[in-house]
This record gives sequence, C-alpha cells and structure tokens, in this order.
Amino acid sequence: MKAALLQLSVSDDPAENLPVTQAMLAEAAAAGAGFVLTPEVTNCLSSDRAHQHAVLSLEDEDQTLAALRADAERFGLWLLIGSLALKTRDADGRFANRSFLIGPDGGIRARYDKIHMFDVDVSETEKYRESSGYRPGTRAVTADTPFGRIGMTVCYDIRFPQLYRRLAQGGAQILTVPAAFNDTTGAAHWESLLRARAIENGAYVLAPAQTGLHAAHEGRPRRTWGHSLAVAPWGEVLADGGTEPGITYVGIDLAAVDRARGRVPSLRHDRPFDGPEKT
Repeated sequence: MKAALLQLSVSDDPAENLPVTQAMLAEAAAAGAGFVLTPEVTNCLSSDRAHQHAVLSLEDEDQTLAALRADAERFGLWLLIGSLALKTRDADGRFANRSFLIGPDGGIRARYDKIHMFDVDVSETEKYRESSGYRPGTRAVTADTPFGRIGMTVCYDIRFPQLYRRLAQGGAQILTVPAAFNDTTGAAHWESLLRARAIENGAYVLAPAQTGLHAAHEGRPRRTWGHSLAVAPWGEVLADGGTEPGITYVGIDLAAVDRARGRVPSLRHDRPFDGPEKT
C-alpha cells in the first residue's frame, strides 16, 4: 500500500482550508496513493473559542467532512481525516477533536475522539488549555482495512504509551498520529516519541502534521512544527515531510510488522507487578 501524508498549514477559516486540502488529496490520488492521511484540525486551527463557535459545525452539517468523503469515493481510496474541530451538543458547549477513517465508498468506517487534552505550560508566555474548549474522548478505537488494522490517536496522545500498547495488543499494525504539534515541544520530542511508540509496539506510525504560522489569538500567533513522519516497526524514520506544506509518500508492508514483533515479542511479555512501595 502506498500512503500519502498531507502536511498542511491551515488558517482559522474552514472554507479557505478545504480547497487546499482537496487539491493535495487529488494530487496524492494521481500519484497512486491508496491511503491518504491529513493532520489534526484539518478544517480549522484556532484558539479563539468565540471564533470557533462562529465557524465550526456539528458533524452532520460539516462541509469539510462531506466534501472529503465525496473525494474519497471519487478517487476510490482510504482516507484518514486526521481530525476535525466540530461542535457538539454538550451542555457546556465544548467541541470535539474527532478523527475519521473514510472508506473508498465514502462511508465513515471509524470515529475517534482525542482522549488526552493538551493542557500545558510550555513557558511563561506560551500556555495551552485544550480542555477549556474541547471535551476529551473516552474510547480507544481500531479499524480494519484491506492493508492492515489501524489504531487511531491524535497529537498529544503520543505521550501516553499505555494507549498505544492497548491498540497494538488489540491487533493494530498501523498507528496514526495526526498532529498540530507545538514547535517548541516538536523540536525537543516529536521524533523521539513517534519512534518510541513504533519500537515499543512493532507497528508502523504515520503522523501527518500541521506546519508553520497560524492565526493569532490575543496577539500571539500559533506555530506548529511540521515534519510529518512515517516510522517503520523497527524504529527507522522512513520519511520526513520537513517544514513546508506538501505530500510525503511511504510504502506500507505488513511483513515488516511481523518481523519486528517476531524478533522482539514484547507485546506478549507483560507481567503483573506490585508497587511501587512508599517510603
């Protein structure tokens, strides 16, 4: 299977972002990709909650989702919409950060709501509270395709290895990590975390990313790290998308998963243990 990781630099306007994504999807399809992946918040990257309420939609009304489903059917390919920012009917008004796996018939094969919220203080001037605008998901998700079982995650999830182990022990051979990774933490941790999750689980890790400068909020622009990565089950970086918007291609061969898990079968070696003891 030839996979294509789309690296985007989206604005806070879904209508502006959609044709850019569609053009890249068409290019990937023309290049022979059978599995295309987009980054986190493909439709809109914004920290302005009032603006999000003005431009975002419920899932069944979202134009980005409808258009990309139609494109997946038109090109006859599998599509991971890394995530969309969507309105919900929750009483507190928080949004969903939802990943979709779309089949070549345009049908939604799986949905995953990001579980772990990016509530961090990167520095004195750079602080994030994702949970103030988004409500966390509660369920791990795998989905079967003709080219392997996929374990779906999003961005900050990558720092929680227990999620990936659960997915791998549930049969996932390909782990997807669409992201809008902060550039400070990206420079320090992005590649190391992705390679670690691949090595620990003997799985492919496919991580399409946002890159560059995005809409400012309260006078501060948002910058994402880019470097969409594809990592092999043995831990080698197969492809790096750099820092410019574009498409990164990679081949998927499940025999590599079998080889990695055969050489180091750690997924079968978990043991119960006590402690730690308090002193």
